[in-house]
Amino acid sequence: MEKIETILASGRTHATVNRESHVRRGKFGAYNLTLSAAGLETIEYIGIDPHPKAERLFAGAWSACYTTVFGMAAQLKKVTLPPDYSVDIKVNIGQTDAAWLLGAEFTVRVPGLSKDVVESVAHLAHQICPYSKSVHGNIDVVTNVVTV
Repeated sequence: MEKIETILASGRTHATVNRESHVRRGKFGAYNLTLSAAGLETIEYIGIDPHPKAERLFAGAWSACYTTVFGMAAQLKKVTLPPDYSVDIKVNIGQTDAAWLLGAEFTVRVPGLSKDVVESVAHLAHQICPYSKSVHGNIDVVTNVVTV
């Protein structure tokens, strides 16, 4: 699998579980979209800019799915997640020589749990998530875990 040498554009997202769906948490001027995955928890996707690029929309759809599946993976592993866990995804489009490529960087924030536990849940979530499965082996995906 090729890796991006030169990043040309990126789309960033920040997704959290919004347990109070009537409360909007996006900042003024930010692209704020409420998404759900398979009728489960409501995921609030907050973009950085008011006009989303294709990379951001892909990251937003992926983050809604992955964040929901992350909660399911935690349940399967009998791990109790704190209410403030979140997933940031950065989807990059770039080049290596003449090839145009996509890549993704995940930052999974789960305060209060051990890094090993969160990495295990994140790995299982990538195995379950349809978006993660669809790009597996096709694009470079890096997952970073933050537990503080």
